[in-house]
Amino acid sequence: MYNSWGGPLEVAGMDSGAEDNQSRNLDFDRASVRSLEETQQSWLLEPKKQKAKPQVDLGCMTCSRKLFVTFLSVLFAASLIVGLAILIWKVAPRKHHHQPPLDSYTVAFQKSLLFFDAQKSGLLPPSNNISWRGTSAMRDGSDALGAAPTDLTGGFYDAGDNIKFGFPGAYAMTLLSWSVIEYAAKYRAAGEYDHVTNIIKWGTDYMMKTFNISSPNVQTVFAQVGAGNESMANDHSCWERPEDMDYARPAYAVSAGPDLGGEMAAALAAASIVFKVSNPAYSSKLLMAARNIFSFARDGGKRSRFVTGLPPGEQVFYNSTGFWDEYMWGGAWLYYATGNSTYLSLATNPILAAHAGANGGGPWYGIFSWDNKLAGAQLLLTRLHIMQSPGYPYEVTLQQYWNETSTVMCSYLPNFKAFNRTKGGLIELNHGGGQPLQYVAAAAFLSALYADYLATEEVPSYNCGPYKFPVDSLRNFSRTQIDYILGKNPLNMSYVVGYGDKYPKQVHHRAASIPKNGVRYGCQQGRQWLYKAAPNPHVIEGAMVGGPNKLDQYQDHRDSYGQAEPTVAGNAALTAALIALSTVTSTGIDANTMFGAIPQSTPSPPPPPAPYLP
Repeated sequence: MYNSWGGPLEVAGMDSGAEDNQSRNLDFDRASVRSLEETQQSWLLEPKKQKAKPQVDLGCMTCSRKLFVTFLSVLFAASLIVGLAILIWKVAPRKHHHQPPLDSYTVAFQKSLLFFDAQKSGLLPPSNNISWRGTSAMRDGSDALGAAPTDLTGGFYDAGDNIKFGFPGAYAMTLLSWSVIEYAAKYRAAGEYDHVTNIIKWGTDYMMKTFNISSPNVQTVFAQVGAGNESMANDHSCWERPEDMDYARPAYAVSAGPDLGGEMAAALAAASIVFKVSNPAYSSKLLMAARNIFSFARDGGKRSRFVTGLPPGEQVFYNSTGFWDEYMWGGAWLYYATGNSTYLSLATNPILAAHAGANGGGPWYGIFSWDNKLAGAQLLLTRLHIMQSPGYPYEVTLQQYWNETSTVMCSYLPNFKAFNRTKGGLIELNHGGGQPLQYVAAAAFLSALYADYLATEEVPSYNCGPYKFPVDSLRNFSRTQIDYILGKNPLNMSYVVGYGDKYPKQVHHRAASIPKNGVRYGCQQGRQWLYKAAPNPHVIEGAMVGGPNKLDQYQDHRDSYGQAEPTVAGNAALTAALIALSTVTSTGIDANTMFGAIPQSTPSPPPPPAPYLP
């Protein structure tokens, strides 16, 4: 038998005394055992005491030294990694992502706008970016003929002279406004939207000074400031910087002008669409002026061309050949600006259309210019027909305009022989006359714009008699003609000053040809610069000169004004064509802005046929 500790439990063979002693000793031992067992249990059951860890006192808190060291190590490693990454980023070669270069058409149109800044008359703002130009002609309007003196400062000098012609000047503003309405996204993408709208406003501000814009019964309008032939010292006989002019500058008012009034109405109405959102108050002012000057144009007692109200010597410069086309042109723009169907009824009147030559024929048919607006008016109304047809009673005439527009576009193509071409490929729209490029640029604009109209409506082709041509053939015509102007010609010379490596240096332009050196050159003194065989001291960037002759030849002589002189009408056409061809953005025309004032309605059906009478 064993005890609880594993020893033998021996009790046999003891006497009673020894047993008593054994019993007493056993009691003592049990007490000892109990004490030992309690001590063992106390030691076994007492939780183990943790060894105190080193602490770090941070002032506001204490933390484990080991944790603190770990934190510092991680922080150091992270800082090292970030520092190495920054060092590698700074020293390692990397590819720079630049904006792609602008296409040639965009570069050229940006320059073409600078020409208008160089042509400004009046008090020039500090923002005008032509260093060699300054304030000029601040007394314009004080020498008035045909009406009371008035403030006629501002506006644009027409060309290389210092005369302000109202008729081509208004046409130039209409073209610029038309291009902005159609291609606003491109102007914005090129960073030129504010620039071009400021140019338009400079022109329309002046235009609204030339007549009483608040009167529905306009009596006179100033058609011209400055003389070309009517005095010994004038803008043509003198060669002076605009800032130095000291000769008389008569302002000629006319009491009749259906052509002038119709063009001015078109310009003001088109501009009112441009400013309708950005400057509503100014837009309303433009529209009021457009309505009133169109009423002047439509006055039945004033149906004589505006040049008949000028002195004979001044009639030869911009001698308008008619006014029915301006009725169509002005009426169409006023319809778009107002939504008033009265203007559409006028623009689509078959009798008026016939008077304007809308039935085709003649050597000047299809030639869009400061004098003849028919091709532009027909295209403008074709837009209405194919995008938002108003239906009866306009549909028949609008369809005719579309047919005639296609005929005009077909006549531009080299497949047909409607117009001659030079060996270099330039179409001769003015039949070999002077200043050919302004007519070419205007046709290029119409052609590219018509292509965009058809593309917007997903029309893949157009008809030329029995033949079909793809829409892109229209753009190809525009590109080839504008490319010729920009340098792809037998002379490898750009006809836009400042564009390309080779361009005209002796531009027929008074301000650009006379140095700004603090010396005032008088009327005859300045002529030394006209005949000086040297480049102009100032580069009139963006100016499109008149252009080559029918043999693709160009004389870079300052006194050859038929070839070397730029005009605001020509540059407006060039700007419009260039923005139409620009690829600065893939956005096409703005199909909706033009229709903003036109009420949305279901086209009226034609009337029922007359009852059958047996």
